[in-house]
Amino acid sequence: MILPIFIPHAGCPHQCSFCNQRTISGEGEGGLAGARRQMEELSVWVRPSPSNELAFYGGSFTALPDSIQEALLDLAETWRARGFFGPLRLSTRPDAITPPILDRLLAHGVETIELGAQSLDDRVLAQARRGHTAAQVHAASRLIRACGFRLGLQLMTGLPGQDVASLEDTKLQVLAIHPDLVRIYPVLVIEGTPLADQWRRGDYAPQTVEQAADACWPLYRDFTAAGIQVIRMGLQPDRELCAPGHILAGPFHPAFGEVVKSRGIGRQVLEEIAELPGGDYNMVITCPDRMASVVRGQHRSNVRLWEQTGKVRVIFQTGKTFEVMFHDRKTL
Repeated sequence: MILPIFIPHAGCPHQCSFCNQRTISGEGEGGLAGARRQMEELSVWVRPSPSNELAFYGGSFTALPDSIQEALLDLAETWRARGFFGPLRLSTRPDAITPPILDRLLAHGVETIELGAQSLDDRVLAQARRGHTAAQVHAASRLIRACGFRLGLQLMTGLPGQDVASLEDTKLQVLAIHPDLVRIYPVLVIEGTPLADQWRRGDYAPQTVEQAADACWPLYRDFTAAGIQVIRMGLQPDRELCAPGHILAGPFHPAFGEVVKSRGIGRQVLEEIAELPGGDYNMVITCPDRMASVVRGQHRSNVRLWEQTGKVRVIFQTGKTFEVMFHDRKTL
């Protein structure tokens, strides 16, 4: 279990166009006092276990002054000594990674570092006001891997200036870096961000849920095929984020990851159907029961999509893996 400690905007040199971590996390304090309070609150309900992992999220941990980094890591050490968790993880900026910083993190038992890359297109990064370059993502990734940490990259779709070609190029660069894990977040228009002002002026058009899902599917498909774990798609739908007036526009869905997988499977199978010679087929889909609703689609949308081609009749059966087989009804 990951135990999140939020340090909203702590260490961030400026506000990125899309970001309001206080709204996203529900935490107003970004310093040691806030982290200590959150740790006390977690201790009330968390079952101590060395398999738990404490995570510092919502800020740029390694861009904090050294004394604050040490204080937060010492706080974590205190609670680890009580058995509440084992390893540490944190998120930070790609331009705030140096060998001395990594030495400090190793000494305190940090195992995973997630970089807020968002894009690997310098033009898109500039419009998002990230303040770093794609080259710095590559350099930081190499340092992190060389020191033996698990590497995570956080990516976004729907950023201003990002098009299909830009996202495809980012995907190829991420495959070349080959991090251990990836998170993919479609851009939401959140109150209190520069992007909200752009949206109000009509200078930014957010993705729909369907557009965002279609943009995320090739990333999920290809990263997974390459052995890169996609641990999250879409923001966690917590109470603070979902409070009225916080999300102004954009592709929010409480089960966005399921939408991505379902739409992706629907279109992938549709391509297979299109390659069939004319005829009438039984399309037998084998999948685990836990996966059946994703494969069928919401309200059987995928089944309708496939059967509307006029070529197939869909039959489901339970199995250990996902598989699609076509049987010509004339030869049965």
